[in-house]
Amino acid sequence: MATEKNMHAVDGLRLGRPFQVRRLGHFGINVASVERSLDFYERLLGLQVSDHLDFGPRIPEALKAQVGPSVGCFMRHGTDHHSFVLFPQAALHASNPHYGAHPHLNVNQLTWQVGSLREVVQGLPWFESKGSKVLRSGRDTPGSNWHIYPVDPEGHINELYYGIEQIGWSGHSKPMALHGIRYMQPPELPHRSEYAEVNQAIAQGIAIDAGHRRREQAQESFDVGGVLLARPFKVVKVGPVRLFAQDAQAMLAYYTDTLGLALTEQADVLGQRCYFLRANTEHHALAICPEALRTPLGMTHNRSLLGFGLQLGSYAQLRAAVDFMTQAGYTPIDLPPALSPGLGHHVWLRDPDGNAVQLYWEMEQIGWSGLPRPAEQRRIWPSQPSLWPEQVDAQTDSCMGEVFLGPLN
Repeated sequence: MATEKNMHAVDGLRLGRPFQVRRLGHFGINVASVERSLDFYERLLGLQVSDHLDFGPRIPEALKAQVGPSVGCFMRHGTDHHSFVLFPQAALHASNPHYGAHPHLNVNQLTWQVGSLREVVQGLPWFESKGSKVLRSGRDTPGSNWHIYPVDPEGHINELYYGIEQIGWSGHSKPMALHGIRYMQPPELPHRSEYAEVNQAIAQGIAIDAGHRRREQAQESFDVGGVLLARPFKVVKVGPVRLFAQDAQAMLAYYTDTLGLALTEQADVLGQRCYFLRANTEHHALAICPEALRTPLGMTHNRSLLGFGLQLGSYAQLRAAVDFMTQAGYTPIDLPPALSPGLGHHVWLRDPDGNAVQLYWEMEQIGWSGLPRPAEQRRIWPSQPSLWPEQVDAQTDSCMGEVFLGPLN
């Protein structure tokens, strides 16, 4: 708890740090083959490619022949330019010394949205004062989000950002011609608005509809809430993320004291203590689990990611997704329910790299008291999807939390 003299004024609120994390904005993984992973995440799960990024120019000439494909993908489930990224692991490790120093990392980044550009700018000296390494700051494209990149005690790259490019009714991202200015440090405040930036581009004759537009290769034949889609479900949120930690206490201290997440719950998972942290009203956006849990969970890889979730639009969609993914050759795997306090019916799958991916439909919401639902009041359901009923009773918070904006596709 911050003392009165250490409090910060954030848009009229006194807070313990000069920013307030609002939500897990986006998340990404580094994979062995982007093309192979796209078959899983784009063709099957329906995440949409919004832009590409070639890491080739950043790779030392002597390593290029060893690296292979160097193009990564920004992907989205809604109007945010990206909520998920797939980047080529070999290219990332060859082009970024940080990954070379942390070869176990397959999490590309954990990205947290704050409420204003001022919070980003003032967040930089905050992290530096805490001794937290910051890899870089400024503004990147694609995505156009202002940010800083602090690093947690075990090397995971976090990002605090304000604003992100929105992809509207036409489905186009910003054209490359609007990517001309790249900021390598926070700007002087106040900065011009996005509206003014676009007006300048129009005045310069830039075709603002020349950006990437995704393609749907499958036929839209499934009725999802009255809309025809190419899959019988829709991803409406990315997260939560679960990490393995060599020092869970140090990681817990970083994400609560420095980043400002709230500890919702701690739970025993196969004899190991795991911590579940939230950024907003969702039960958790991040879970920290001891490295010692890896073998009991039956995970043979040495990567830092335990797994992550994708929320679907409804219970009916989740049931349909299980059948859809099973027919595609992805059958549910068995992971203990204790890994998912606050979540109702869900299944775990393994993506082509062996990452555990959780499909779920509801998450417990934490109200003004900051307390989770008592365990005895939580939903009880069979672990085998074949035993799930066609319908379930709604709980008080089944339809609460972050709302998906815009049409389904």
